[in-house]
Amino acid sequence: MSITTDPSGGGWLTWRLGDPDQLDLAVVADGQPVSPEWAWGGATGSGVRVCVVDSGVDPGHRLVGPVSGSWAVVSADDGYEVVPVDAGDACGHGTACAGIVRRVAPDCEIFSVRVLGNNRTCTGDGLLAGLRWAIRQDFDVINLSLSTTRTRYADELRSLADEAYFRRIAIVASAHNVPVESFPWRFSSVISVGSHHQEDQPDLFLYNRRPPVEFFAPGQNVELAWPGGGSIRASGNSFATPFITGLCARILSKHPRMTTFQLKNVLYLAAANVDVHIGDEA
Repeated sequence: MSITTDPSGGGWLTWRLGDPDQLDLAVVADGQPVSPEWAWGGATGSGVRVCVVDSGVDPGHRLVGPVSGSWAVVSADDGYEVVPVDAGDACGHGTACAGIVRRVAPDCEIFSVRVLGNNRTCTGDGLLAGLRWAIRQDFDVINLSLSTTRTRYADELRSLADEAYFRRIAIVASAHNVPVESFPWRFSSVISVGSHHQEDQPDLFLYNRRPPVEFFAPGQNVELAWPGGGSIRASGNSFATPFITGLCARILSKHPRMTTFQLKNVLYLAAANVDVHIGDEA
């Protein structure tokens, strides 16, 4: 099966199943084909540091587990700065994302940088400050289930995304929930994610043959951790993104020397709609 976008105008938000991509490729150093089993089989995310740049994370939630460090972007005399804070969530969005990361990669370390406030919004400069700080702490994976439509921030966001890429930091960024131009998910140096509608296949993730979105993951009617110890069900690309973040943590746990370029290619080769096999020798 494969993904194509809906020509009627749904853009990257809709997909249908078709013939799979075929690859006569994809053997790794030990002669094994790239597959989910090779990529992350048996791995739990141990040793991988994941930073959730969002609204904060509720550390005591049963679906989140321990939070290894929490910071927040705050106003300062010369703009914004990032300061350590007690763990907590301003609006629930970050806890929801962290719970999905934990579900997929149970032994990763989760860190939180709060950029969103009570109304689930932030300034572009605040987003830049939080993302810049997270990149320069050399976390392994950054989950960014948010974006900005303001084009004046695009150049600096692109520069930060490139910096992360060359530092071997994977930024996993959600596509906007409506087909508008927003950033940084549009940049090739990040791993971009939308949500699919296969509720009966909760572990299915797919490659999109017609970008801009690169991957689709479960994000429709999913159970989400919510502050106060409970859970809700909701839908959105925001909640597909941490699924891929968790997979990245498991892949890096099993293959810790992998670059972001290699990581993105392994995701592609392991997607459910990409058939990988070793071609016949000449």
